[in-house]
Amino acid sequence: MNTKVDFKINELVLIFKQKTGWNLARTKFLAAFICSLCKLQTVCYVKIAQDLSANAKVESNLRRIQRFFAGFIVDGNLIAKIIFSMLPTEPPYRLSLDRTNWKFGSANINILMISVCFNGVGIPLIWSMLNKRGNSNEKERNELLERYIFLFGTVSIESIGADREFIGDHWIGELIGKSIRFFIRIKKNMWVNVPGKGNKKAFWLFNSLSLHKGKHYRNIVKIGNNYVYISGLKTLGRTNKIEFVIIATYDYSPDALTIYKDRWQIETMFRALKSSGFNFEVTHLTDINRISKLLSIICIAFIWAYNVGIYKDKNIAPIKIKKHGRRAYSFFKYGLIFIAHALLCNVYQNIEVIIEILSCT
Repeated sequence: MNTKVDFKINELVLIFKQKTGWNLARTKFLAAFICSLCKLQTVCYVKIAQDLSANAKVESNLRRIQRFFAGFIVDGNLIAKIIFSMLPTEPPYRLSLDRTNWKFGSANINILMISVCFNGVGIPLIWSMLNKRGNSNEKERNELLERYIFLFGTVSIESIGADREFIGDHWIGELIGKSIRFFIRIKKNMWVNVPGKGNKKAFWLFNSLSLHKGKHYRNIVKIGNNYVYISGLKTLGRTNKIEFVIIATYDYSPDALTIYKDRWQIETMFRALKSSGFNFEVTHLTDINRISKLLSIICIAFIWAYNVGIYKDKNIAPIKIKKHGRRAYSFFKYGLIFIAHALLCNVYQNIEVIIEILSCT
């Protein structure tokens, strides 16, 4: 056994203890679980149990994992603060609100999340588990936003972006009341009151545009009980039918269509948590509290890997740029590969780097 590596792993445990305030046994489990998660890139308990502790039987490791998720209470606000402290840039932030869901058997896993948009990916920060199928309602969105504001304040918000699911008179009114800039896509057939022209469907204001052209409507309009500005883009959908991307904004924002594109960064993050990262969807958990605990640990691993990817790109080896101009790896994937290799191969120098990055955040 490499004693240098052993010492560094113990240092990793102490860093997690400092960040969480948990007792040593819980912190050792957290550090071991996150390391196994990064090495194996799966949330499958049986596979993680095979790696968790070499000094224990697989069955013992599996029971240890099950006891943690069944009995230990994980404070979601604490996890959010830890992730916030590890963000690679300073506030204010562009936030994205979105939802991901899937089914396991008869159970619906439905997660409403606020993420921070940064450099092509959404960084998961705070979420709520919806014990139902389908869209969130205005109350659920407001509760999640209020929780964010309670923890980090409105001063940390540059803006918030959301898709057509996240419309609603009361919801938009709450954002306006809190003076939070928003970029929310609305449905093309939504009724808009245009001063001097009466009620029009939203797409009417942009119907005369050439294909792939965008426009910011200069005058304020009224949607429901709220006054907003709107921008529109005429484009072709997947079936080659004309579609409109129409964005409602808090203030006059000629760059609204560009800013709205950042919302898609949360979709990149969802892919990272699932198929291209930790395979979150393979969990057989159906209890929403246990799923939320698992997501908490995944999100800490995610931000750690993301920061390592940034560091490696800047200081060790830049990410290769492919012929089409895009990076060969995302920062997250680049960092995850680096962490996995360091831990799997006991590369002391690399382990030292990844732990130093964690301790500095």
